Amino acid sequence: MTKTPVIFKSAAGREAILAIYPEILARWPQPFETLRIPSRLGNTFVAACGDPAARPLILLHGSSSNVLMWTGDVQEYAQHFRIYAPDIPGEPGQSEPVRPPLAESAYSDWLLDLFQELGIQDACLAGISLGGWMALKFATAHPERVQGLALMCPAGICPQKMSFLVKTILYSLDGKNGRDSILRMVYSGVPIPDELMAYIHRISEQFSPRMEVIPLFSDAELGRLDMPVLLYAGEKDTLLPSQKTAERLGRLLPHAEIHLLPDAGHVLVGLAGPIDAFFRKNRQPAITGQSLLDS
Repeated sequence: MTKTPVIFKSAAGREAILAIYPEILARWPQPFETLRIPSRLGNTFVAACGDPAARPLILLHGSSSNVLMWTGDVQEYAQHFRIYAPDIPGEPGQSEPVRPPLAESAYSDWLLDLFQELGIQDACLAGISLGGWMALKFATAHPERVQGLALMCPAGICPQKMSFLVKTILYSLDGKNGRDSILRMVYSGVPIPDELMAYIHRISEQFSPRMEVIPLFSDAELGRLDMPVLLYAGEKDTLLPSQKTAERLGRLLPHAEIHLLPDAGHVLVGLAGPIDAFFRKNRQPAITGQSLLDS
């Protein structure tokens, strides 16, 4: 497993990211508790909130992020669900700084460990970007453990845009100006509080993001998704081809509900309401209806 020096640019850099984490988390709009869950990828930090007797909903954040990305949405999710939001190992959070290859089963095995340690038989999953990929990875490996699946600009359905990869490489050579340019591409148009945006800039300065190609799911793998599936993708996504993602998922999963958001980019926020409604509407999984391609 890859250790801290490759994931964080230095030990001091990791400390700079983690030092302010508890302060921001303490201002979550929803009462919560923090858990340390043992797993094969080490202890996993989990923020939990909502009624412990409610249906579980696992929130999986994106790359170069952590639990704090759910700050604006967690209160609405917690109205009807027991929320478990883990820091994904290998990302800039409080879980272990280990980063096994995505091509292996390590992350789906890790998530299965969390299910077992938390006593969860099955749950709804919501994931964004890399978190969407991890939700798909788990759901294709363990479809019986997933009541419903909400994907926001998920990786793994279509290849990343080559134009973004080229720009990222070029911008990475330009220090702070380059990092700021990358953040503008990713977060364009997203209303993020100043404190969180400053924290995102701190992460970009001190954290080394994944550079490996994210594996694509085969038709056979995606065809295993017999649970209710919801997809949101932004038409202005600079990282992933949203139209192709919607078309492929709609072709393979005719029961999926698919929405293309014309004014949205890669980072999608403020969708807790419709995602909550989708999960509650599909409480008893049923494969009916047709794909909705909203453009």
